[in-house]
Amino acid sequence: MQLSDQVFICLDCESTGLDPETDRAIEVAATLFTFKEVLQKYETLLDPECPIPKASQEIHKISQEMIAGKPKIREILPHLIEMIAGHILVGHGIAFDIALIANEAKRFQIPCRIQSQPSIDTLRLARLYGGSPVNSLERLREHFNIQSEGAHRAMSDVTVNIEVFKQLTKNFNTTEQIFKTLQKPIKLKAMPLGKHKGRRFEEIPVEYLLWAEKKDFDQDLLYSIRSELRSRKKGNHFEQASNPFSNL
Repeated sequence: MQLSDQVFICLDCESTGLDPETDRAIEVAATLFTFKEVLQKYETLLDPECPIPKASQEIHKISQEMIAGKPKIREILPHLIEMIAGHILVGHGIAFDIALIANEAKRFQIPCRIQSQPSIDTLRLARLYGGSPVNSLERLREHFNIQSEGAHRAMSDVTVNIEVFKQLTKNFNTTEQIFKTLQKPIKLKAMPLGKHKGRRFEEIPVEYLLWAEKKDFDQDLLYSIRSELRSRKKGNHFEQASNPFSNL
């Protein structure tokens, strides 16, 4: 289907932490949209029925007082799942949001098929685009000169994410083209996390790469790490790459 004719739903959740299996949703926002218009919006704060760690509060600025008296996830999930159903999901690191919603539904035995729905991750689209030095949503917003929506909250992130998505898909005509392209792993230029964050892969010690390739990273990062290891093995640079004094 042509991108201009497709209906998408952009989803973002704020949570008590970074583990979608054990952490709880404290805010959800979803916008049903086409490239021409916004069709429907939904957002709400949620009572997670557990404390919000200070580290998480510092990121999303949602305090314990703000969620007092707010609905519980089990009360709003049926409506959210109905709104999402049948549409292509869009989000930045969308796998986390999908897993969080799926686990909340499982916790309360609410029927949910979100994990079987097609989705497009704008983080992976940004890696493919390769024109921004950093692929965080905020840096992409700045890169594309998109108006700021204020604080790092679910609906403000959704609004920015939709505009970023439009920019990142300018070279595609159909959703099928996007899905076909994203089936393949994307080779990253630099390490996006950890103690070597921002360094090009060829500059990272081989011991670290060998350690990292055994971790549960996403497919693009693992592909990039393993590509660098194959390249060094082929060129016989394993020892050289790990020795900081090899060029002295």
